[in-house]
Amino acid sequence: MQPSLFDGGGSGNAPDAADWRVRAAWLIAELNRHNYAYYALDNPSIPDADYDRLFGELQTLEQLHPELNTPDSPTQRVGTAPLPQFDQITHSIPMLSLGNGFGDADIVEFDRRVRDGLDTHTETEIDYAVELKFDGLAINLRYEDGVLVQAATRGDGSTGENVTSNIRTIRAIPLRLHSDNPPKVLDVRGEVLMFKADFARLNERQRSAELKEFANPRNAAAGSLRQLDSRITAQRTLRFFAYGIGILDGAEMPPSHSALLDWYKTLGLPVCKERAVVKGAQGMLGFFGEVGTKRGKLPYEIDGVVYKVNRLQQQQMLGFVSRAPRFALAHKFPAEEATTQVLDIEVQVGRTGAITPVARLAPVFVGGATVTNATLHNEDEVRRKDIQIGDTVIVRRAGDVIPEVVSYVAERRSATAQPFVMPTLCPICGSEIVRLEDEAIARCSGGWVKCPAQRKGGLQHFASRRAMDVEGLGDQLIDQLVDRGIITTAADLYKLGIVKLAALDRMADKSAQNVVAALEKSKSTTLGRFIYALGIRHVGEATAKELASHFGDIDAVIQASEEQLLEVADIGPVVAKSILAFFSDQLNVELVEQLRAAGVYWAANLPAETKSKFLSGKTFVLTGTLPTLSRDEAAALIEAAGGKVAGSVSKKTSYVVAGAEAGSKLTKAEELNVSILDEDGLRTLLESDHDKN
Repeated sequence: MQPSLFDGGGSGNAPDAADWRVRAAWLIAELNRHNYAYYALDNPSIPDADYDRLFGELQTLEQLHPELNTPDSPTQRVGTAPLPQFDQITHSIPMLSLGNGFGDADIVEFDRRVRDGLDTHTETEIDYAVELKFDGLAINLRYEDGVLVQAATRGDGSTGENVTSNIRTIRAIPLRLHSDNPPKVLDVRGEVLMFKADFARLNERQRSAELKEFANPRNAAAGSLRQLDSRITAQRTLRFFAYGIGILDGAEMPPSHSALLDWYKTLGLPVCKERAVVKGAQGMLGFFGEVGTKRGKLPYEIDGVVYKVNRLQQQQMLGFVSRAPRFALAHKFPAEEATTQVLDIEVQVGRTGAITPVARLAPVFVGGATVTNATLHNEDEVRRKDIQIGDTVIVRRAGDVIPEVVSYVAERRSATAQPFVMPTLCPICGSEIVRLEDEAIARCSGGWVKCPAQRKGGLQHFASRRAMDVEGLGDQLIDQLVDRGIITTAADLYKLGIVKLAALDRMADKSAQNVVAALEKSKSTTLGRFIYALGIRHVGEATAKELASHFGDIDAVIQASEEQLLEVADIGPVVAKSILAFFSDQLNVELVEQLRAAGVYWAANLPAETKSKFLSGKTFVLTGTLPTLSRDEAAALIEAAGGKVAGSVSKKTSYVVAGAEAGSKLTKAEELNVSILDEDGLRTLLESDHDKN
């Protein structure tokens, strides 16, 4: 170990600036090496006292000579002053969720779908990379020229929160990659989590300080990472495991998922050792069984395992469906169960008026969380399971997330147990509760005009991220706005001013300004998002997008007949009747007009005269960042002209639209000789039909 410049070592003369720089660089490299050994390899290389001495020397050097402070210095991990709020970051490549499997049959079916998608012979076994499914928080780390410059939460998959300051405090994450020739840009995807032992120590500190304890390690990790004051995050021991990739520029993509993780290890990124490459469905199930036997002995919480087709070329061939990759699956462990008592059965009113019985339970700890409520779904389900007030019941968290009443314990039913009686009137507005013959769900007949619960639910849906995405307009704020009679419809949101908002509980001028700004920003949307935001029963994101693509204009959707609606992909009689019923209510049509009058628009719509669907039968793939169009806007333009937007490149792809930082899709297009367009080329193509008219 080199002697310190402060301990009298060296020539005895006062060190010059060059000496300070050399010493600081050596300290940074040495401390980062020890951090990697301790947090990534779980193999400490020096005693804590020696580490603290080196760290203290570096702190002193940087205080005396601020110019020596670099982004990869370990001193950057102590945290910074509180932020007013988290900025939003749009992921260059969306962070998608995974489909779930719960039994052996699901895994066998997944393997069959993969083989069918790859057009392999029945006897051919696919190589799968298998790894743990951590119970933490998904994160994207961006490295530029080897230095960590940005970190964002998964968020809704497209947009996350900027938590760079907090991520810097995690010692397991290298501030500089261990490479002399790092990629120009590398997005590392992984999980931030808290080990069980660190969680126990954190809760011990919380108890000593008479503060609220955390329910489980996942909540503790998420709460710690989302602290506006990163100095608090720095006081909590968070860990990280890398398991995926986003953008890669300036380096060759590894040929397989297992090779990617091996490469990450050479870069100093923590990678879980509990992983393997197996063959076929039986290999996956074998790994699942092995992990299940040692789950309780692992130092961290997991809720299953993840299977991924190992070869990246095969992943690209399989592509994506909706918001999940076809080449990967999460195999969840069976839900944990516990017994408790039903204290009461009440009903909740949803945004569409659905009346849902909810069991109020004596608090019980199950699946890592304290459960006090569990849905009973509908009246028929209560009758089928014969759940009564006062029963002892078995409760589980389905998928380790959703509390569910499995059954009652017959031998413990008391003589005082009371059957559930569905109310005839809405508990919120007093309107009649009705149930159609062909539906299992009873509904409040009051609608959003009469029923505050439906009004609140509809407004929450309207403002949600996948709809109009109004940042800062949370449930509590909507509750106040409705309860005080300030707003009745979604259009009223755009009439809100700073003064009225600032007067509400937990609001101030700055918060009010942020909400007003978010409302103004939300006015620019896409037709698909707008249709989804209206909250039409049975119309989810995918259906709303299909409606936007097929009709290209909200007026055409409003005026469409049942026959015309049935022509839209994936729309059947039930959905068509729901859309017709929604727009047959003049209040809903008036709401659309009020929103447009308030300035809500979807700029990506093509002018009516260009909507000849001349791109019908053409398939497009979007990759990279376009100069002026977002991906949603570019997709809307293509779909309005009849084209289809796909997630992966194949021989059937007609065009690839490539922007800055285009990745493997562009490479694949070049290999298959697929036509490649930039944004100007796309606009020229779209305008070519207009020129013919």
